[in-house]
Amino acid sequence: MRKLLFFCCLLFSMAVSAAPHGDRLYASHCSACHGVDGTGGVGVPLALPSFLNNVPDEYLKKTIRHGRPGRIMPSFDTLSDAQLAAIVKYIRSWSDRPAPKENTARIEGDKEHGKALFAERCVQCHGQDGRGGKGTGVTFSRKRDLPIIAPALNNAGFLQAATDSMIHSTISNGREGTPMVSMLKAGLSKKDINDIVAYIRSFEESAAKLQQSLEASGEEPPTIVADSPYSLEETIENLKQAITDQNFTLIRTDYLEHGLVEPGKENRKQVILHFCNFGFLFEALAIDPRVGMFLPCRVTVIEKDGKVQLSTINPKRLSKLFNNHELDEACEEMYEVYSTLLEDATL
Repeated sequence: MRKLLFFCCLLFSMAVSAAPHGDRLYASHCSACHGVDGTGGVGVPLALPSFLNNVPDEYLKKTIRHGRPGRIMPSFDTLSDAQLAAIVKYIRSWSDRPAPKENTARIEGDKEHGKALFAERCVQCHGQDGRGGKGTGVTFSRKRDLPIIAPALNNAGFLQAATDSMIHSTISNGREGTPMVSMLKAGLSKKDINDIVAYIRSFEESAAKLQQSLEASGEEPPTIVADSPYSLEETIENLKQAITDQNFTLIRTDYLEHGLVEPGKENRKQVILHFCNFGFLFEALAIDPRVGMFLPCRVTVIEKDGKVQLSTINPKRLSKLFNNHELDEACEEMYEVYSTLLEDATL
C-alpha cells in the first residue's frame, strides 16, 4: 500500500512539474510583438481591460492557433492544447475579472445596410473591405497619435476566432484605450450593429480564398542567381550601369570579406555592391519596419574557377517570414527589380 501511495505521489509530482509554464511560453512566443507585460508593440495590446473583459478564452486560443494570415501574426500550430491553455491563463492573469462565456449563436442582420454603415463608420480605421489598417503597429509605420493599428476583420484567422456575439459587443462598447469608440454612444442602434456584424461575417468567403492563395504559393528559393559571360570587372561595371538605369543610388562597392578578415587579405574575386532607392526604402519601411533587416539592396559578384556569378537574396522568400500581405506586394516589386538588374548585367 505504501509503495502504491508513493508511486501515485511520484506520478502526480511528475505531472505537476511537466505542466506548461504560461509565463515562459508567452515570453518566448508572444512578448516580442505584444510586449513583455502585454502593452503592445508590433502586435495589439492584450492587457487592456476593455479587451480582456470582452473576449472569451476560446477566442484567445483560436487566435494563437490560427494566427492572422497575411497580417503579421503567424499561426502557432505546433503548440499543444495544454500549452495554449497555459498561455491564455497567463494572459488572463492581467485581468481581475473572469473570462466571459463564449456565445456561438449567429446574429441575423441586413448585410447590405451593414455594408453602408461599415463604409460610413469603420472603413477609416479597418480599411476598405475590412482588410485592416496600414502598417504594423510600431511608430514608424503608423501615425504617432494612434496606439494601435486597427486589426483586419476580413481575415480567416479573425473570423475563425471571433463569434458574432463578441464582434457585436466590441462594436457596441468600443475599446477604451484605443481609437475604437462605442457605436451605441455614437448613435447606432442595436439593429444597426446587428447589420454591421452580418456584413463582417459575410467576409468569410473572401477571407478563406485569400488564406488559400497564401498557403498555395510555392516555396521560393532563398537567392536569385545569374551566370555572367563577362569577366569579373566587366560584370561589376555592367551591374553599376544597371543599378543607375533602375533609378537606384550606388552606395558603395566592397569586398565581401571586408571586416571579416585582416585588411588587405580579402578575397578580391568576391565583391558586393550596396545600393538603394530611398523613395522605395521609406515606402517599404512604412509598410513594415522589419523589412529594414534586408535593406539596403545588395548584389554579390563572385569569380570562381574562371566563372563569374551574380547572386542576391530573394525578397519573395523573405516576405514569407513576415506574414504581411501588404509587404508581399513590395517584395514582389523588389524581386522584379533584382531580376532585371541581374539580367541587364549579364546580357
